[in-house]
Amino acid sequence: MRVGGQLKAYRTYAEQVALLGERGMLIDDEASAAAVLARVNYYRLSGYWYPFRVLRDGGRADAFYPGTRFDDVVALYEFDARLRAATFEALMPIELAVRTLLGHELGRVDPQAHLDPSLLGAVARKGWDHAKWMKRYKAVLERSREDFVAHHQQKYGGQMPVWVAVELLDWGSLSRLYDFSPRPVQEAVAGACSLRAPQLGSWLKVLNVARNTCAHHGRYFNRVHALTPKLPRAGVHRDLDAVDADWTRTFGQLTLIQFLLDRLGVGSAELLPEVVATFPEIRLLPLSHMGVPVGWRDSSPIWRGRCV
Repeated sequence: MRVGGQLKAYRTYAEQVALLGERGMLIDDEASAAAVLARVNYYRLSGYWYPFRVLRDGGRADAFYPGTRFDDVVALYEFDARLRAATFEALMPIELAVRTLLGHELGRVDPQAHLDPSLLGAVARKGWDHAKWMKRYKAVLERSREDFVAHHQQKYGGQMPVWVAVELLDWGSLSRLYDFSPRPVQEAVAGACSLRAPQLGSWLKVLNVARNTCAHHGRYFNRVHALTPKLPRAGVHRDLDAVDADWTRTFGQLTLIQFLLDRLGVGSAELLPEVVATFPEIRLLPLSHMGVPVGWRDSSPIWRGRCV
């Protein structure tokens, strides 16, 4: 049963291809284009041809700029898939390192510091935030099928020290536990990253959004991000200062990841540079749409895989 207003008309894959052609997109092989649309939803792919639509009166018309090619749109989509996969892979060792550091430093305070707001910082003692976090933590604990959880249930009656509990946390919950932590704990963890406590806290939030975008197959390469990371003052890190990045654009986020990989001594510093270098050559859409500056790979040791 149809509810509400009028729906868009159904179109076959061949009809979708024809519509793109009517709007000015150059399509070399219509059968091949239809096969692509059978694998990648028209509306998912539309995010990649959006920049090719004619800018008119502050909005985008349906018509495409002359020279817009379907093959270029597909190449851009495939690049973004590689970039998401590489970003997710690069973030994993950072997440694991921060988990380990935070569990270790909170353990110095008390083996079950995560359960008691009085042992944590001021943020944990205000309002209901820690109670909400605990509710989520307990739900994850109950659902877990990890061997180490079963071991602690059998041997310790479910009592789990914080250095074990952190292994159950996703990035968002980990970031929140960092916010809850006493300032000396935050500074110890941030210090391992060559940052101050408020800086690492903001980076964790920024990179959590990036991780979620990559995990849920969102368009990533040219996204403008709502959160801006707090940066060290000029002169503290010469390699970071040398990167001419817009920190609300994707290249800025990738630079944060490169910095953390180096300072924590984890992962591969070559993964992201190698993927960024595969950006397709498209006349209508240069690499600068990612926020990448000219000479990006030579601008700083961060992007050469060697930091100072």
